[in-house]
Parts: sequence; structure tokens; C-alpha cells
Amino acid sequence: MDSLKKKWLDALGAPDDETKYGKATLVSTFSHEEFDAELYHQENGEGRYQRVLMLFPKNLTKPAPAVAVPFYFAEALLGFDLVSGEKFERYEGVEMMLHLVRRGYVTASADSYHLTYIKSEKDRMDFSRWQDAADALRADHPNYQGIGKLVDDTKLLIDLICSDERVDKSRVGIAGHSLGGKMAFYTGCLDERICAIVSSDFGIGWDQTNWRDDWYWGDEVDRLIERGFDHAQLLSIAAPKPFCLIAGEFDNEDSRKIMFSASGYERDDGRLKMINHATGHRPPMWALEESYDFLDRFVKNKI
Repeated sequence: MDSLKKKWLDALGAPDDETKYGKATLVSTFSHEEFDAELYHQENGEGRYQRVLMLFPKNLTKPAPAVAVPFYFAEALLGFDLVSGEKFERYEGVEMMLHLVRRGYVTASADSYHLTYIKSEKDRMDFSRWQDAADALRADHPNYQGIGKLVDDTKLLIDLICSDERVDKSRVGIAGHSLGGKMAFYTGCLDERICAIVSSDFGIGWDQTNWRDDWYWGDEVDRLIERGFDHAQLLSIAAPKPFCLIAGEFDNEDSRKIMFSASGYERDDGRLKMINHATGHRPPMWALEESYDFLDRFVKNKI
């Protein structure tokens, strides 16, 4: 399995710069009625940093379990801006960070590389920023895939989580929706510090969603398929790590066949779970709650 993991890591590529990044600087703190929060700037390249938001349950008396929640920008799946109070209506109903800190988890999220790799005057939700950042990344590092950059930055987020004395680093999960679902799936499969994965409607099959966009794999997808790479194989690397897939639009019953073809799992122990609400891309609250119960079982209680 180590050789298979190496094949995937080689395919994801790496930057030419071998400098180890990850140093984090505390920028500000917040006290909310439901949680405490800290905002960091974490180095993720030469002269670059990602903003990391960490939420802590009130009145922690011992190290708590944690869940990384990767997504577009650090506050998105909190659901509002801590300074202005502005609500992010676009993400209403999928505020995973907020839901999970209410359940007693430390939660953390970071800006993704469309915001950190190049300077731009474009709005952070202008999706042309993704193409601009992907083009710049490829120009700088021709063998470094966009999805590889997303995984590496998420691993830096995990570094920061695991370095915090308020976190039980033996109980760290990862959860994400859409883009965040891709990031959660890849990082969760490849990072041994993650003990359970939840991914919502990210498209586990190569043709189920936009894996061919340049900020993920681009044209490399076709070469991967020719070489026999698929996401059941990637999940097999992590087996028997618990994995929960929330299906809704891009993931469907075809996704069930893919995930359950992964090797290394017992089919009746609950470590592979699919929740197919089939109501569209955004999961309803009952489906999210069921996935949080999954995290409670395998992260908080660590069965």
C-alpha cells in the first residue's frame, strides 16, 4: 500500500521549492457567545500565507477532538463574518464549522489557494480567480497539480490543529462540502493523522464533477484513467479509515458502487457509510446531522 500511496503523491506533484512552511502568527481573537475564536496567518509559500480560523468550545478543561473543515475561505462555513456580523447567505445551511463546534469539537478552516497564491483585485468569489491561480501555479511548478496544492495547504491546516495543546491530536477528523469535500477526501486519505472523513457531494467518480478543471487535475485526468487511477483506489490507501459520503446531486447511487469497491473494508462494520438525500447539491440538516453522528462515533468516541 505504501507504493500505491507513493504513486498518488507522485501524481499530485510538489513545488520545486523544498522549504518547509507552516509557521503561524496569531492575528486576532474573538469571544462569541457560543465559542471562542482565533485568526492566524500561516505561511504556505514564499511570501504567501493562508488565513486560518480556529473555533474552540467555551470553557475547555481538557484537550478536545477536532475537525478540519476546508473550503473557499476561512469564515465561509462558520456562516458569518466575526467582525462585521455579515451573514454568508450563499452557505446558509452548510455551516459545518459552527455545527461541529456546538458539538464540542475544535474546528478550523483556511483560505484556499485561489486567494493566497497570487495577488488580485477580483472579489474572492469571482471564480475566474481559480483559473488565474491555477495558471500561475502551473507556470511556476509545471508538475504540481492544483489538487496537490489544495492537499498540501490542508495538511498545513492539520499541522496547526495538531500543534495546539487544546486539541487531542489522536482524535482529528476532516469534513467538507463540494470543493471542501474534494479537499477533505484527498487529505483524509493521504494524511495518517486524520482518523475519519466526511465528504459532501464532491463527485467521487472522474466524470461526476469538474476534476478536469485546471485548479484540480486539468488534462491529467485522462492520463490517470489510462494508468488505472480511480478514487476507490485512493480510498483503499486509507482503509479501514472511516469514510462517510453525503450524496445529493453530483454524487448518487453510482458513487455507492465506487466507494464500496475500495479494498480493505468490512462491509458490515459501518466504516463506509453513504447518506443519499438526493435533493440537490446542498445537504439538508438531517443529512448533515447523520454525518456528524458518524464523526462522533469515529472521532469523538473513536470506536
